[in-house]
This record gives sequence, structure tokens and C-alpha cells, in this order.
Amino acid sequence: MVELRPSGGGRQRLVFHAPTRGLIGYQSELLTDTRGTAIMNRLFHSYQAYKGPLAGRNTGVLISNDSGESVAFAMFHLEDRGPMIIDPGVKVYEGMIIGIHTRENDLEVNVLKGKKLTNMRASGKDEAIKLTPPIRMTLDRALSWIQDDELVEVTPKTIRLRKRYLDPAERRLPVYYRPLTA
Repeated sequence: MVELRPSGGGRQRLVFHAPTRGLIGYQSELLTDTRGTAIMNRLFHSYQAYKGPLAGRNTGVLISNDSGESVAFAMFHLEDRGPMIIDPGVKVYEGMIIGIHTRENDLEVNVLKGKKLTNMRASGKDEAIKLTPPIRMTLDRALSWIQDDELVEVTPKTIRLRKRYLDPAERRLPVYYRPLTA
């Protein structure tokens, strides 16, 4: 931080010198932290020497273990594992990132598992499943959020996240045994 001074109207003006690569995806985080009241302006200051790696994400991801269409029933039962980044009814494939794990490790989950249907009817009524709205990934946020072993897929209609190696056996291999193509 280079400067901190009042800006009028109960606002503060903070001036930082930060690398541009550190600002990718930060605006959405800043707006979340300040409840939408912050104003961010960027201006090039100078070229600088490399200062080292930036802090990254400290949580793992939830990965789909099969291909198909995501089911609300399965997503409801996975919500305690972490927030989702997809809606129910979205086509997923093996290796696709579908949510954020609450712990540091990556977890493969089945988001396709539907409710078991039988001929027996319960005396009570089934409650409607209410899901927490998914976290929306913009291109800026997705690029700042991914790790080295993850990729962002951009199509005209969607932005998807996936693991570099879709096969779980390849993801567990040491780096020097992995195939060169992904």
C-alpha cells in the first residue's frame, strides 16, 4: 500500500502497487467483500522484476466421476461437501469440476445418482428439494481460481472447469509418467 487518505463522502482512497497478474479475478472478490460499494481503478505504473508466486486457492474441488446429466437429488446430498458451480440438469463428463470442496483435497463425486424409485408410497409427501444457488464463474474469476492441473473451457454459451487429465488413473500418476497430451 502506497497511500491511504479520505476521499470524501465517508469513503477512503487506497493506492496500491500490485502486479497485474495478481489483479486477475480480484474485482469480483473486492465487490463481495465490500458488498458492492468499492470502486476499483487500475493504471499501469511500471515494469518490475518477478516478485515470486502469488497465493492461490487453499481448497480442493469436487470432480464428476461419470458422464451424464446432473441430478438435483444428488446435488442436494453433496452440498455438505462444498458449494456447487453447476446447476441441476447440466451435462457433465468425467473429470469436470462441479463444485468447491470444503477441504484441501480433490474429491470425486457422483452427481448423477437419482432417487431410488419403488412401487411403495410413503404416507407423507416428498419434500421439494431446495438447492443453494451455485457459484457463477465468470471468465475472469475462473482464470484466477484454477490451479496448475486444471483448465477452463470457454464456449459461446458456457464456461466450464475441468481437470487437465480427465482419467482419474492419470491424475494419480507422478508428473513424469503422465502423457504429454491432454
